[in-house]
Amino acid sequence: MTPRRTIFGQVMEGIERKQFQRCVSRYRGDYKVRRFSCRDQFLAMAFAQLTYRESLRDIEACLASRADQLYQLGFRSRVSRSTLAEANEQRDWRIYADLAQILIRRARKLYAQEDLGLQLQETVYAFDSTTIDLCLSLFPWARFRQSKAAIKLHTLLDLRGSIPTFIEITEGRRHDIQMLDSLLIEPGAFYVMDRGYLDFARLYRLHRTPAYFVIRAKRNLHYIRHLSQPVEPHSGLVSDHIGRLGGPQTYQNYPEKLRRIRYFDSETRKTLVFLTNHLLLPALAIAQLYKMRWQVELFFKWIKQNLRIKSFYGTSDNAVKTQIWIAICVYVLIAILKKELKLSQSLNTILQVFSVSAFEKIMIPQLFTEHKSQDVGELSYNQLKLWDL
Repeated sequence: MTPRRTIFGQVMEGIERKQFQRCVSRYRGDYKVRRFSCRDQFLAMAFAQLTYRESLRDIEACLASRADQLYQLGFRSRVSRSTLAEANEQRDWRIYADLAQILIRRARKLYAQEDLGLQLQETVYAFDSTTIDLCLSLFPWARFRQSKAAIKLHTLLDLRGSIPTFIEITEGRRHDIQMLDSLLIEPGAFYVMDRGYLDFARLYRLHRTPAYFVIRAKRNLHYIRHLSQPVEPHSGLVSDHIGRLGGPQTYQNYPEKLRRIRYFDSETRKTLVFLTNHLLLPALAIAQLYKMRWQVELFFKWIKQNLRIKSFYGTSDNAVKTQIWIAICVYVLIAILKKELKLSQSLNTILQVFSVSAFEKIMIPQLFTEHKSQDVGELSYNQLKLWDL
């Protein structure tokens, strides 16, 4: 039996209407709107993400070519580029930020039992940012340098399932360290960060929550060793020390014990120095935790390659944030479908298949069913040969 819903329609069924409408009502998104509702706006932008549309004109032309199927895709009005551009400029981007948080909560429950390989029950987060370059003449509100514009995407990634739990979009000039003040610290969780976030006053506030951090140390760090702990000689560990900060200002900012671990990475041939406030976890586990921080770099790389967040359909602050948050919604929605439908393919493969199958009327699991191909040599043909070799 052929399903009545298209692939795109089935994907969008993951957005519960009541939850979506509550987000819209919270910011009066559909106030005095007659036809092109916030849901139509979301569907059009999500369609652009899934099918790699490059411009508003591209979105309009593609959907207009399948006008007879728009209702089955979930649209309740025709999509024009001027109407979509106006919606992106005027309708509050927080509608889709709130929707993303709803999807994130669903995804985290599905991936809560993912194995990190470290026998840790605590949540492990990686915190980092990526810069998206913009044209200064088109985005003057996002001035980064004298002749350059940019925005930063600050992301806290739950390493179980690579689900972004916190996202803040700022101008490119905003320093990464300042974003530590915006985090709602989860007691008992691990926060893994690069040395760009090394600020001992802020780390001490995290320590007092209490939560744990793993962070790269800077070369000029003044550290006083109190205790040396044994390390396995062939594990890559060089040393494992417990001590305190030596500088008067740094010690005032962080007066507690601090653990310093040196680790030689055989892949990069570099010696890395980590700082952590967890004094009992094996040193090798600390090094492995920091290595897992690379997942946030892969997340940034993935969304830049597979979602439309490097070129924007609008130039205002609201339009840019709307597009990014809808892209995040699409990413999390694909992650939810992967888990709920028990798909073995990667997110990249799933997205690629959806991009060429949006209008197909077939159940999603059937798209990824492996069919054994029949050997051509075993087929029996009733056709004459043109040449005899």
